[in-house]
Amino acid sequence: MRKGQNPAKFVKDVARPQRITAALLNYIPFLSGFYAETLDVLKVCMESMRKDAGLPFDLMVFDNGSCAEVRDFLVKEKEEGRIQYLILAEKNMGKGGAWNVMLAGAPGQIIAYTDSDVLFSPTWLSRSVDILETFPNVGMVTARPFRTPPEFYEGTLKWARENATLEEGQFIPWETFLEFNLSLGQTEEENTKVYAETRDWRIVYKGVTAMAGASHWQFTAYKSTLQHFLPFDMDKPMGQVRQLDKRMNDAGLLRLMVSDPLAMNMSNTLGYLRGELGKGRVTSKKKVSFGKRVLEVGFVKKALLAIYNKIFGWYYS
Repeated sequence: MRKGQNPAKFVKDVARPQRITAALLNYIPFLSGFYAETLDVLKVCMESMRKDAGLPFDLMVFDNGSCAEVRDFLVKEKEEGRIQYLILAEKNMGKGGAWNVMLAGAPGQIIAYTDSDVLFSPTWLSRSVDILETFPNVGMVTARPFRTPPEFYEGTLKWARENATLEEGQFIPWETFLEFNLSLGQTEEENTKVYAETRDWRIVYKGVTAMAGASHWQFTAYKSTLQHFLPFDMDKPMGQVRQLDKRMNDAGLLRLMVSDPLAMNMSNTLGYLRGELGKGRVTSKKKVSFGKRVLEVGFVKKALLAIYNKIFGWYYS
């Protein structure tokens, strides 16, 4: 039997969410090996998101089954008001499973999605939203120009040829191009040829400039648009995320990027902030030890990484 009245009945107003939800996906199963610096990377990512984004937003974090130390950090951030919505999954649901929850449940009309290893620059959000709201029929906007597979923005070029000013050329500076690709573990040598043989597509519409292309690792989109692509049925934790890129292009939606770098991939270390990439080049000329050279021998590296992957699977699959 009820006793008294629920005090909530007398509350006159409730908090309203911001129009934009920044949605961050995180997974750090342990703090050693590959993941040794990833908690620090997460902290830098979150701090850079908040620093002069250009527009207000609520932060939603979906943690995909991380270790206790990471969960404790996130709970503290939530309790201190730096995270507005926190979801702690018991187990790793994979990126597709996490997207199904995040992209459906984010309360904002606009969702600015990010992986947990992205370093943002000031105005990253306002510049992205400017493109989103100026261009018609936009699927997603990424806050950095880089060269993406052309087959994923064919629909964008088709629209631009008929409705906007479209230019082909080397619009992404070499340093900006190389900086990003080095962060993915590529070498300067292999990128020299790629840069020379590929081009960028610059689009101007109603006085706003964008580049053709976008990517699943960071994007801003209307929630109503993203709903058309849910749910994602991915049977692996990673490697199938280009489904979103392809399906948006197939649907004829524009996939765009800002014209200058406002987001950067840090990967699993803070090496970029320590200047280890410099302006797109490794600045350190330290002599590599004999042991390190042995570890980089092809068959040795392959065998040891296979053992590492097997042990990782025993514990975390």
